[in-house]
Amino acid sequence: MNKLFGAFVLIIILVAAVGFNRGWFSMSTENQQPEGHKIDVNISLDGDKVKADADTVKEKAVELAEDVKVKAAETKEKAEDILQPDK
Repeated sequence: MNKLFGAFVLIIILVAAVGFNRGWFSMSTENQQPEGHKIDVNISLDGDKVKADADTVKEKAVELAEDVKVKAAETKEKAEDILQPDK
């Protein structure tokens, strides 16, 4: 159970790190009372950037899948040529 919790925390940290790096999240602070010790922290999410990045990943995955299919077909043809004697 501790391993599962640790994996979950690690995934959250990774998503947060990638999100801040890619600009999905932004954070701002505001000190409304200079003499006080109260600071407001705001975190915002840019859904458009997340969607654009997700669409890019989908497109790349489709391209990679097509490349794998082509390579697999080529490998199959080569294997068949090697295994079948010339007629």
